Amino acid sequence: MTSAQMRAARALVNWSVRDLSERSGVHRNTITNFETGKSGGDPDTLTKLQRALEAAGVEFIPENGSGAGVRLRKK
Repeated sequence: MTSAQMRAARALVNWSVRDLSERSGVHRNTITNFETGKSGGDPDTLTKLQRALEAAGVEFIPENGSGAGVRLRKK
């Protein structure tokens, strides 16, 4: 997951940094540092964040030649 994907994923589910923090158990500062590029992100922490966003309906699209992205799952 890239920082841009995380920002886009939060926007798709209309979550603030605080919302993601509460749902993932990851401190707000850690999320902000990753999203702004101040930190590359610990793999275990990124997994927690991605799982929380996926539980909310976000699908992460891997790099496929057109760029990595996110979308909402169909209901």
